Amino acid sequence: MSESPKPSVLFVCVHNAGRSQMGAAFLAHLGAGRVEVRSAGSAPAETVNPAVVEAMREVGIDISARTPKLLTTDAVQASDVVITMGCGDACPVFPGKRYLDWKLDDPADQGVDAVRPIRDEIEHRVRSLLAELEIEAEA
Repeated sequence: MSESPKPSVLFVCVHNAGRSQMGAAFLAHLGAGRVEVRSAGSAPAETVNPAVVEAMREVGIDISARTPKLLTTDAVQASDVVITMGCGDACPVFPGKRYLDWKLDDPADQGVDAVRPIRDEIEHRVRSLLAELEIEAEA
């Protein structure tokens, strides 16, 4: 476990431009500071997917200032829960960490209409994760 009194969660996808950004944004928003949140990509894009930014704006979460980050071993080691979202074998595995693989469609090159159901599924899974961590989601 990390030395932090609050649980730490890392969301990982290939480009850190869609799924992992939405997961991190929902967890930060719904966890309201009670969870340490990180996101990263094995091959980060230059910017967050604009359709993802728009889909998140529709639910009142602004991720327009976020930038994709490179996945590091340190980020994995500092996290209690690592959620992979289609990054394959690029994510290093360490004993004692909890790994979840969320199989979700990739929003890359998709319009906002295609991103909405992915966004809604991620929100549902984040709410379930908060319940497992015994943290009440903010309204």
